[in-house]
Amino acid sequence: MKKPTAFSYLNLFLLLFIKVIAFRVLIFDTKSVVTVAFIEFPMWALLFALVLLAVNKRVWLTIWIYNFLVSVIFFTVTLYIRYYSTIPSYYDLQQTTQSGSVGNTIMMLSNPFDFLFFLDAILVLIFARKWAAPAKTQSLKYAAAGLALLCAATTGYALKQPLIDVSYFAKENGYLQSQLVQVYHRSNETAHASTTKLSPKQLEALKGNEYVELERQKAFGLARDRHLFVIQVESLQNFVIGKSLNGQEITPHLNELLSESAYFPNVFQQIGAGTTSDAEWIVNTGLYPQGMIPTVNSLNGKAVPSLPRTLQKHGYGSATYHADEVTFWNRDVLYPVLGYDEVYSTEEIPNIKPVGFGPADEVVFDFAADKLQKQLKDYERIYSNIVTVTSHTPFIMPENMQGLDLPAEYEDMYVGNYLQAIHYTDAQIGAFIEELRSQGLYDESLIVILGDHSGMHGSLVTEQDELLLENFIGHPYTIKDQFTIPLLFTGGDLFYGIQMEQLGGQVDIMPTILALLGIDHENPMMGHNLFQYEKNLLGMRYYLPGGSFIQSEQIYKAPGARMPEVLYDMKSMEPRGKNSEAKKHIRDTDTLLDYGDLLLKPYLED
Repeated sequence: MKKPTAFSYLNLFLLLFIKVIAFRVLIFDTKSVVTVAFIEFPMWALLFALVLLAVNKRVWLTIWIYNFLVSVIFFTVTLYIRYYSTIPSYYDLQQTTQSGSVGNTIMMLSNPFDFLFFLDAILVLIFARKWAAPAKTQSLKYAAAGLALLCAATTGYALKQPLIDVSYFAKENGYLQSQLVQVYHRSNETAHASTTKLSPKQLEALKGNEYVELERQKAFGLARDRHLFVIQVESLQNFVIGKSLNGQEITPHLNELLSESAYFPNVFQQIGAGTTSDAEWIVNTGLYPQGMIPTVNSLNGKAVPSLPRTLQKHGYGSATYHADEVTFWNRDVLYPVLGYDEVYSTEEIPNIKPVGFGPADEVVFDFAADKLQKQLKDYERIYSNIVTVTSHTPFIMPENMQGLDLPAEYEDMYVGNYLQAIHYTDAQIGAFIEELRSQGLYDESLIVILGDHSGMHGSLVTEQDELLLENFIGHPYTIKDQFTIPLLFTGGDLFYGIQMEQLGGQVDIMPTILALLGIDHENPMMGHNLFQYEKNLLGMRYYLPGGSFIQSEQIYKAPGARMPEVLYDMKSMEPRGKNSEAKKHIRDTDTLLDYGDLLLKPYLED
């Protein structure tokens, strides 16, 4: 039987329109069809029309490929925003094939309804069997021309809008427009102001402090001439420190270490899209990351004034250990830029006892410990940077590595898996500290332990997980709980159970380390010595909408894709009315971020 001469283009565009509506409702909670029709749909429809006009053969195959690719984009964006609570840019999507953990979490993030995005691709296959391919018509050309004019107008309008938060921008201007504007801003270097210079006095004044010369600061030189160990712990959040479950301490070794540490429980993560690699960048440069773009993806290879390089001037040899592929997050570029003398990844660390996507933390710590005596012969002093990996999403540990006897309600729950993973890594940190003692290094070292970023975030944290967290913590799980990481400074005869309550950020870690070692960095940093300053003002561009700030008394969450702006009291985490002080902090945070961009700019691709 002969097929009908042509399938209606109108039906194809209607299918696309329905899919775009579903995307907008799911991602932005859009309730206006008019908004979809004039803001989001035209760009997708224009691309579709141009594709149809460009092909002469295999029209149905082309239609199917276009619909399938759009489905993949919508599906990926949906999963991404569930985990990171922010809209991905095309920079982020470049990373989706790099991490072995993606495959482990995709089924946890998705639900069966998400696969309805691919329904139209299936329908196209059915149509192709029963109908002839649609032929080019004058109407299609007119439609393309009209869509082009509409897209030119909306994109031109979008280019004039400030790009403070990508998720909110995409909600107001369309997802594809948000990507075009990012490309435009990046190519023209107009995403953020790049001429704001701040003196050390001005920088501290923005944070609410009076500047003090480095040599006159508190704790300056307290750990002078000591070896340095920085242990960056995957997904370690502060709420587990000192907590027990059914009489079992989650972090018994860190808890024990508190009695001989200076402990900062109010330090916030400041990472961007580069997650763990951004934490490595911040801790070793004292600079902000890019935010929506993984910093490591944009590095131009120029040597940055870093912690390893500054320490080298004072007789230190440096080594970094991370049981992952060195090419993941472009660390093969990052580590030379930071100037490490020795780099150890899965190419050198034995691939034994694998958990998740790398060797277990005990393998990494044992490997690092075995290198110490040789390094002590090669260098006057050593700096070892150890990045753990085992406590990584989705936190599923082999049964023989689960050290907690969890209550029934925690079994197979995300938060239960998290506590098991953190408990394991805590034990390996404890074993490494004991190894330093046995080698006689503990009393000669400054040891810094920190979390890189949150683990309990996104849609993987279910309502039941939130209830468990509330029972475990003793109050509802807030963004403060989510973004606060522990920071410990320890070593023989340095500190005796000091708890410092002042607000800190990851940018403050390197300045504090150097102050304790009695070393001047001689280059601008965004952070400051936490032992000296009481006030602080922190910016975050990724896990909080752009324009948000964290301040000693307040946390401001700027409007995002789905949620309105909220100003919280730092202590109670109760919402409060937006006041003139908060408005000033918003302006000051923008100034800080502009200055951070200025300091970062020389090390990024042109």
